[in-house]
Amino acid sequence: MREVSPPAGSAAAVPADDAGRDGGSRGRYGTRLVPALAITQTAGYGVLYYAFAVLLTPMSRDLRAGTGQIAGALTVAVLTTALAAPWVGRLLDARGGRAPMTTGAVLGAAAVLAWSQVTTLLQLYAALALVGLASALVLYEAAFTVVIAVSTPARRARALLAVTIVAGFASSVFFPLTGFLVAESGWRTALVVLGIAYGVLAVPLHALVLPGRDHARSRTGPSAAPRRSGPVRSALRGRAFWLLAAAFPAQTGAVAVVAVLLVSYLVALGHPPVFAASVAGLLGVLSVTGRLASTALSARLPVAPVTAAIFALQGAAALALPVVGGHPAGAIAAVTLFGLGFGVATIARPALLAERYGTVAYGGISGTLALPVTAAKAGAPLAAAALVPVAGYGAVMAAVAACCGLAAVALTAYQRIPFRPASK
Repeated sequence: MREVSPPAGSAAAVPADDAGRDGGSRGRYGTRLVPALAITQTAGYGVLYYAFAVLLTPMSRDLRAGTGQIAGALTVAVLTTALAAPWVGRLLDARGGRAPMTTGAVLGAAAVLAWSQVTTLLQLYAALALVGLASALVLYEAAFTVVIAVSTPARRARALLAVTIVAGFASSVFFPLTGFLVAESGWRTALVVLGIAYGVLAVPLHALVLPGRDHARSRTGPSAAPRRSGPVRSALRGRAFWLLAAAFPAQTGAVAVVAVLLVSYLVALGHPPVFAASVAGLLGVLSVTGRLASTALSARLPVAPVTAAIFALQGAAALALPVVGGHPAGAIAAVTLFGLGFGVATIARPALLAERYGTVAYGGISGTLALPVTAAKAGAPLAAAALVPVAGYGAVMAAVAACCGLAAVALTAYQRIPFRPASK
């Protein structure tokens, strides 16, 4: 099936004067936007996502609930983020980043403060649902929509890389910080401190730095509504979108499974818990290394085959882990190979979407794709945890490898569908 070039009026077809009209705003926002989002993404992921893991045990003890029941609240948050993603994407297309992301930062801070006051499981689930909605408004999907809107194609990859490299250290900062706060004053006070700190950082940066509705209108022109809705429907009718919708949820689910089960699997292979945790800790550093490598390669080669090769490498590493993982060197080697692809999808997905579909309706298209991606992130670890007692870790690793292989094949097929790269 051949995919023809987008018609005039679609996201990828941009009038000549539109590029000129947009150039000044891109330059005006570019130098301030990336540092601001790097800060707010680091704080956002640290407070709205990573802090939960540190708080799991004290919350379970205080609320007199099992860890599985408490962990279910995080699943609620992730699923809420997934369900809200298409709506948030359309909102960002229409209004720019300032109002939605500032509102999301206010909501995020308020939700964390509400979380600090919960006394029942129902209240915890409700608070984490608000956290999930705030996450949809302020974390990567939203931030990438804004970055892509104000970045020229030549600078887009570097801008995305800069934001994700800084934010990639969120867990390294907020795991120990949250642990310290909990040890000093308890989990409720820790959440109060984190919620206020997040609001103080993110609200003014989003309100003062991000582009608003005027910038969105300058990109879309007076006929914005039909131009935004048409490209989304057009994308959903094309085979390219559905290949991406197969590739990225599959690989995201595989990565989520390894992130959740790696420590317990290494312990099951006979390694000491400290060694297992240390090896798993390599994944964060390797995700930054993989992003740097893939960005460098993508400057010379198309993004899709570079990403497909990395996903295939991850599949091979998942297959190798049951074979060589019993030896320390083998475990480190397999985890290193898998970890190199840990964060690649984060920058490959927005690059591929912007390249093919342009920026006018990027938020709507990206948000639609984010729904299955985020659902896979939430659901795959639960499915894997249920599979382990029945079939063992080896079967889970085989499933992880199959998902990575599927993602690689889908991206290879995607690359073969011709298109005219969008000029915006």
